[in-house]
Amino acid sequence: MDRPDCAEQKTPTSSDGRPDLDTAVIPGGNAILGTRFPLIPNDGEESRKAPVLRQFRMTTTTITNAEYAAFVQSTGYVTDAEQYGWSFVFWAQLPDSTSETQAVAGTEWWRKVEGANWRHVAGPGSEADWQPDHPVVHVSWNDAKAFASWVGGRLPTEAEWEHAARGGLGDIPYPWGTREPDDETFQPCNIWQGRFPQDNLALDGHLTTAPAKSFEPNGFGLYNMVGNVWEWAAEPYKIPSLKRAVRQKLASMKGFKLLKGGSFLCHQTYCWRYRIAARSGASPDTSLAHQGFRVVFDK
Repeated sequence: MDRPDCAEQKTPTSSDGRPDLDTAVIPGGNAILGTRFPLIPNDGEESRKAPVLRQFRMTTTTITNAEYAAFVQSTGYVTDAEQYGWSFVFWAQLPDSTSETQAVAGTEWWRKVEGANWRHVAGPGSEADWQPDHPVVHVSWNDAKAFASWVGGRLPTEAEWEHAARGGLGDIPYPWGTREPDDETFQPCNIWQGRFPQDNLALDGHLTTAPAKSFEPNGFGLYNMVGNVWEWAAEPYKIPSLKRAVRQKLASMKGFKLLKGGSFLCHQTYCWRYRIAARSGASPDTSLAHQGFRVVFDK
């Protein structure tokens, strides 16, 4: 039996079946968008004009497997990955029983796995990998938006996400401050340690996802704002630039939605995007084993 369908895996819900989500109040004010100290050229990390934000609430963690299971059980929702019949899984996650898979050209560590979805995070034979308190993954932007609407919320804007991630500390690279994570003594979040993509030393204690509520929260009480899983934002992936290289990049990413925060696969030598100002994007129907989301509420 698939673990998401087991009664003992259900999360506490209200009378209408919606999960009781833990949220933190994020004070309004002048937001900071981007940074004065960008590190990846042509990604749009530079400081930009930010709006004045009203107070809002944000889930203290990314949405968990158990919370998403409550949504599916109440609505019968079918994710994009389930409809397509496959999703992308990192090569080291694959069970020994996995049959031949198709590699993604240029990023061969990503494999197209038949039957991979939020219930089977590494495909058939990975049922034991499903943990109720871990972030739900293999959810597309469409899937995340559907859940957010169901609970009466929405996906955060980039300005809201960065404002919340900074925890009141200003233009800092990380939710805890300025100290860089390393492969030796300081692991404040769930990212890669070692030589990517061959050797993950897992010094932070996790080869893949960590529980959604793990490591120390930031100043607003939010967990894992960087690392663990990428988080969908509400708006399209855009970069305000006249550079030819940026225009070409945006043309190849037409229709993509914004992602923030990095994941357990990020490392400074490969994907230094586990910083607050860092950015990525993907098509709204894309799902991978390191993509999740959190929800914001206006009241």
